[in-house]
Amino acid sequence: MKRILALALTFAFLLGMTACSQTQERSAGSRAGETPSSEATEESTVPDTEQKTTPEAENPGKFDFETHTVTLNSGYEMPIMGLGTYSLSNEECYNSVTALLEAGGRLIDTAYMYHNEAAVGRAIRDSDVPREEIFVITKLYPSQFDDPEAAIDLALETLDIGYIDMLLLHHPGAGDVETYLAMEQAVADGKIHSIGLSNWYIEELEEFLPQVNITPALVQNEIHPHYQEPEVVPYIQNLGITVQGWYPFGGRGHTSELLGDETISAIAEAHGVTSAQVILRWNLQRGVVVIPGSSNPDHIRENLDLFGFELTDEEMAQIAALNRDEKYDWY
Repeated sequence: MKRILALALTFAFLLGMTACSQTQERSAGSRAGETPSSEATEESTVPDTEQKTTPEAENPGKFDFETHTVTLNSGYEMPIMGLGTYSLSNEECYNSVTALLEAGGRLIDTAYMYHNEAAVGRAIRDSDVPREEIFVITKLYPSQFDDPEAAIDLALETLDIGYIDMLLLHHPGAGDVETYLAMEQAVADGKIHSIGLSNWYIEELEEFLPQVNITPALVQNEIHPHYQEPEVVPYIQNLGITVQGWYPFGGRGHTSELLGDETISAIAEAHGVTSAQVILRWNLQRGVVVIPGSSNPDHIRENLDLFGFELTDEEMAQIAALNRDEKYDWY
């Protein structure tokens, strides 16, 4: 009987030592970053319904000045300079897009409300440039938000280039969230590669983003030396969203003032370039994609020639000092 009792006590002691050892190993494994138990893993997993789409790129929004591209958070590459087609008639638009492609440009911005999507598509189809090398941005206007699926199909049909590289909401409006969700479905269907927003600022983004599933790949706003968005631009970029600026020269009625600015002209003279090139390069060095509009083939070529010089920190600061917070359009 004494022997049985002794054996029982020994067995109990060994069990206690084993349990203690296993507890210590689990604790050490947790500290060393080992995989936790299945129970802990399940508790720490965020349900799919609460997850937002995360950037596929390692450094979304970072410019590559060697390839002249930026990798979007959607994983696609986009040129960092191109052509805006606002206010270009069909024939002007066709000729301008043709000139851009012949000069080596590959980024084209259009919109439903520009009424020139067909001209953009025709110029692309008539060019010798492979479709996959060209990046086309177009936009849905709020008047189309009541039937977004039809609006998306109309853009695809009008452009007639197979797919849309980037589709944006032109500006906030009733039904914008529902339209964006329809754009998300179009991405899943392969009709669109990337989606984003135009004329959205901090307050609008804070309200909008929690209601959608795919983080916008691009936000396109008015940006020029007199309206620099010093708070908005980094706010957007810190979200992993690429920023693109329209009206880089201030738009009609303000272009001559900006291009003739003494500070900008002096910087241009120091580098042996034009004032327009200085403004565009200033944007690029802030991480802002540029899409200046032009119907002049010489200006189109000039607007692509931005990599033979670099602005100093002092020159960047001089241009930053020109900010007036003056917006030249109502968006």
